[in-house]
Parts: sequence; C-alpha cells; structure tokens
Amino acid sequence: MKNKMIFLSAALVFALFTSCKNDAQTTASNTAETEEYVGKEISTDHDAEIDKLISQMTLEEKIGMLHGNSMFANAGVKRLGIPELKMADGPLGVREEISRDNWAPAGWTNDFATYYPAGGALAATWNAEMAHTFGTSLGEELRARDKDMLLSPAINMVRTPLGGRTYEYMSEDPFLNKKIAVPLIVGLQEKDVMACVKHYAANNQETNRDFVDVQIDERTLREIYLPAFEASVKEAKAYSIMGAYNKFRGEYLCENDYMLNKILRDEWGFKGIVVSDWAAVHSTAKALKNGLDIEMGTPKPFNEFFLADKLIAAVKSGEVSEKEIDLHVKRILRVLFQVKAMGGGERAKGSIATEAHYQDAYKIAAEAIVLLKNDNNALPLKLDGVKSIAVIGNNATKKNALGGFGAGVKTKREVTPLEGLKNRLPSSIKINYAEGYLERYDEKNKGNLGNITSTGPVTIDKLDDAKVQEAVEAAKNSDVAIIFAGSNRDYETEASDRRDLHLPFGQEELIRKVTAANPKTIVVMIAGAPFDINEVSQKSSALVWSWFNGSEGGNALADVILGKVNPSGKLPWTMPKQLKDSPAHATNSFPGDKTVNYAEGILIGYRWFDTKNVAPLYPFGYGLSYTTFALDNAKANKESYAQNEVIEVTVEVKNTGKVDGKEVVQLYTSKSDSKITRAAQELKGFKKASVKAGGSEKVTIKVPVKELAYYDVASKKWTVEPGKYTIKIGTSSRDIKKEIQVTVK
Repeated sequence: MKNKMIFLSAALVFALFTSCKNDAQTTASNTAETEEYVGKEISTDHDAEIDKLISQMTLEEKIGMLHGNSMFANAGVKRLGIPELKMADGPLGVREEISRDNWAPAGWTNDFATYYPAGGALAATWNAEMAHTFGTSLGEELRARDKDMLLSPAINMVRTPLGGRTYEYMSEDPFLNKKIAVPLIVGLQEKDVMACVKHYAANNQETNRDFVDVQIDERTLREIYLPAFEASVKEAKAYSIMGAYNKFRGEYLCENDYMLNKILRDEWGFKGIVVSDWAAVHSTAKALKNGLDIEMGTPKPFNEFFLADKLIAAVKSGEVSEKEIDLHVKRILRVLFQVKAMGGGERAKGSIATEAHYQDAYKIAAEAIVLLKNDNNALPLKLDGVKSIAVIGNNATKKNALGGFGAGVKTKREVTPLEGLKNRLPSSIKINYAEGYLERYDEKNKGNLGNITSTGPVTIDKLDDAKVQEAVEAAKNSDVAIIFAGSNRDYETEASDRRDLHLPFGQEELIRKVTAANPKTIVVMIAGAPFDINEVSQKSSALVWSWFNGSEGGNALADVILGKVNPSGKLPWTMPKQLKDSPAHATNSFPGDKTVNYAEGILIGYRWFDTKNVAPLYPFGYGLSYTTFALDNAKANKESYAQNEVIEVTVEVKNTGKVDGKEVVQLYTSKSDSKITRAAQELKGFKKASVKAGGSEKVTIKVPVKELAYYDVASKKWTVEPGKYTIKIGTSSRDIKKEIQVTVK
C-alpha cells in the first residue's frame, strides 16, 4: 500500500505541475509518446548457489523437477528448500483451483478471481498501456493465489475466422500482436510471476491440433508467425514459452530442434524454460535434447510421463547424460530465483478480486468496444421522452466467465448487459426483457467438446414461437429495442473450430422480426470472432461489437450505449463478407488433413483482402466514434533515411465533433516497385490519442527503418530493400487519409 501512496502523490504533483502548462501540449505528450516496455533479463547472479543445490540432488529429485507432479506443478525438493513451480491457467483471469491429480475443481471457497476481457478484446483497444495494466493487475491476482507462472498470453495468429480460440488469440497482424503482447508480459513479470507465452508456434487451428503437420515457407514463418514470439523473448524477456501440440515440418513442436534450439535459444537468446502443452510430449531423450524443459499433462500416473520413470531409465542406460539433466534443472532453478520463489528477497504482494482490479477490467472493456454502424446518430441513446426499452436476447443475461472447453474464471462479479443497463438507466425507464432465442445444441452431435474437431458444437437454429412472440411484443410496446446477439464461450471454444460463420440459435430471423416490429432497434453483438452479419448490418441503424468482456463487461457496454463512454475500439481482424473471401479458405488450405499447407503465405488477414482487392464487410482496424476526427499536417522528420535510423512521423489529430474522444492513428507502409512479393500494405505503427471536442493533438509515431525489413531466405537475414516507400496514415486499413513518400538509402 505504501508504494501505491507514493505513486499517487507523485501523480498528483505531476498533475498540478502540468495543469499550469498549455493543456493541449500536456495531453499530446501523454497520449502521443507511448512508453516503450522492456522486460528484465533472467539473472545469473545465483548460479553458484544453483550449482551447489544441483550437486546435492539425487537423480530422482532432479527428474522430478522436469515433469508434472500434479495437474499444475512440477516436484520441488523439500529437503533443499526448492519449492514446486506452481502454474495457473488464465487467459481470462486466474483459473479456479483444480485437484492435484485430476481436472475436478478442488472445491476451495477462496479462489474467486477477477474475470478480465479476452485477448481479442485487449487487442481491440489498440492500446499498449491497457495491455500493461492487464499484465500488472493479473500478476497481482496470481501472487494472491501463490502462483509462480501464468499459462498465458496466447499470441498465435488469427489465420481463420473459424478458429475456436480466435476470442483468446489477439489479432491477424503480427505487429499488433507483438505491441499488445510485450507490455502484457512486462507487466505480469514485474509482479514476480513468469509469463508462459503460448503456443509456440504455428498453432492456428483446433482441428487435428494434436497431430496436424504445419507446412509454412520460411519467409512466411519469419514475417507472420514468429514476430510476436520473438518480441516476447527479445523485448519482454519472457521467462517461459509453451511448446504447441502440432507438428511443424514433420516434427512435434515440443521436440523440434529447429524451433526450440536453433531459433528460440541460439538465434533469439532465450534464457527461460520451455514447458509443454498438456500431454503434447511424444518422446523422452529426443524431447529433452531438442529443447523441452518441463513436461506437463493430463491425468495418467505422473511417473509414467516421458520425462519421468522413462527418463530415469534413459540416464541409467547411458542414452541421456546426467549433465544434460543438470542443464534443464539449472534453467528451472534460475527462473524460480528470478521470480523470488527462492533466495529470499521481497516478492511482489498479491491481491485478488478487488475493486481496483474490477476497475482495470472495466477500463479495458470500455476501450475494447467497437462501434460498427451508427446511422443518423442512433447512438448514444437519447433518453428524452423514452419511457421504456426492450432488451432482447439470451446474450443479455448469458455469463461467459466459465464455459467451453478451456480455462475460465470462477468470479463473484460478472455484470451482464441487462444488469449493466439496470445499473445505469434511470429508474423511471421500464425495461421489458425477452429472451428471444434459446441457446440449444443438438445433443447427438454436440461437436464432442474436447475431441478436437472442425465440426464445432452443432446448434438448434429453429426459434421457439412463444419466445419470438414475446420478443416482438416487447419491441412493439417499447420506445427503443436493444438486441444482444452473437455468440458465447460454449459455442466459441478451445478444442473445436466452428463449422461456418452463421449466427447460431436462429438469431438472424429473430433480429429481422424485432427490427420490423420496432425500427428503433440497436443490435449489439457479443462474440470473440467474426460472424456473417451482412444482413444484420444492413437491417440495423446502429451496430455495436462487444467481446467476452470481463467482470465489468455489462457496465462498460451500458456506458457506451448511453454515451458516458465514447467508443474507441478498433477491429483486430478483418470481418469478411463471406468465409471464402478469407485467405485460408480462398486457397482451400484449411483445415488440411494430416498436413496443412499455409498456401496464402504472407497474405494473412487484411494483407490478402488489400492485395487481392477483396472488399471486406468491415476492415481491419475499423471502428467509429460518437465524434469525428480529421488528420492533418502529416509529415516525416526527413525525406531519406539510413538503415539504422528511425522514421518519425507526426500528424495532427483534430476532434471536429462535439464530444471528447479517442482515435487510433494507424501507420501502414508499402513499396510499389519492390523486387520481392509484398502485401499491398503492412501495419508498422499506431497510437491512440485522446482529443477534446474541438481540440487537436500532435501524435508522433516512430518506425525504426529495420521494421521495413523482409526475411531474405537465401541469405537467412532480415533485409531492408533500399528505395522509395509510401507511408500511409489512416484510421483503418481501408481508410487512409494521408500518404508520405520517404527514401531508404
């Protein structure tokens, strides 16, 4: 608490000091110059102590540290003061406590946690500061539960809109992924918790994920699928990495010498530990030699793991040397010292499910919501003369903290959209709630959750007549109607990809009937991945996109609908008009069978749509506001640059409307006369600026020239092609306002 007080008083002094300065200048410096986040290197200061500990350990004790000894921990060595390395699942917050030897909940009463917005929502904030807040807040929750490692963030690319984990993965763009992942990891590790960055690598589908062999050409691998992992290692200094289930070029990723040794350790200088995904290990000597440090898994007796009794036998037979074992044990001990689980030193204190953490979740949720359509300023909702509002849809009351096949959160607070509106609307306004559609699945064909399939849960899409009638009546008898539609975490889930993009449970027909009954109908989609919303988009006057948005999701949504919050979220992926427009589907290269070949190459996401001139429904980076912005005076600090220099682009962001708002300035680059194949444009910088109504802010975006490099397969080097580049400044990938020409020498 003491540190908090010092921080607050320093902030107060700063505020008093800066308020004397020109207001516009102050805000500009606060919004335009985002802090660069850099992690802390793993220290070798304790190596002598570690070597001494290793010399006192038996072979069995050493090997006990290299595999799960419970569902979420390895074995410690009590007699030497070596603790277990305690892990927790948690893309949405710290998972409830699980039994030591099976997946059943442990039945604790003190393992409630904050439910944070999912990865897609965090990426939709386009705000590195929010990612850092997410990391520090979650880090404190892990410490309160005495955990050493968070099995997160998941930073795989969104290659197909159908991906079961699209809601959890961040975006379709490697640059956006790394700019959100790095501050998150740094924030987390500042709280003496290891991030376990996953799933390394090329784990972009749930279908056949246990064995599918992913084939990617080297340039695509380097430019698209590895940058976020590389930045996690080199910039954020992640303390651990999780090996993925799938194969890559014929070798399983938890025993892949090229990926784990040659790239991760030799090229990038990774000093941390590699942990397997659960039951993703297929060998003993090979897995160890090729870079795996800890094998984790699902219940079979822990001594039967590949790195357990089998490894003891391999050492005794001379197949594996004890020196090799010591190397892996040393890595584990180093990270335990690093997070102060060993060696004394005051470890970061924890707190969990606090009001402050719920506020963190609220801030992220509020900045993640995307306004897709707003004809005739239907939003924010004007309450003058409004006596009643129809709230329609199962999603108005659906809770998503738990659900699906994957890590959820046991939370005491999950504000639903209906509760959010009740919290925010004056008591004089009557809310007429109707469920509208039923969430129902074909029990015979529920998609075998956990059976890794591409058939997803099969939904019953026939509407219930009585429910529809109730919804239509509610809409007719209310001044305004709001439909909460979309998806949920039982439908979008780990372990199965969706069959198609259709809206489940007959929602399209329901929306049609409700909008016919009341033309003043607002549609709010709650989902983590693209859906076919062509017709919904045409029929509705206002369309809002929200996410699996955390403990305070309903309050954030109500605040956006009522105008207390001006929406500033931007889509972190492309919303296609139809599935076959998306690159993996246009090239017929999803899901593959035993092998999947990424035939679209470097043209993932908007790169494909922009290069092939395919019109999306809503483009990457798109999102409206309740105000309007203009970008002016865009200029680079020079006309030509050397390879080691930084391009500095400044642009004035004017708020030309009547309310304060935030705009995301996006910087894309292109090279029309390139000697190599390139995407039409690539995101290389962005900044979120807060601008008062009628005011303007100067935003600076820095692009190191090395960011313009492509991976030259022949020389195995990142190469910046000299010549002319176009820098495009806009507010989405399809809304470019200014262009600047620069030359790279």
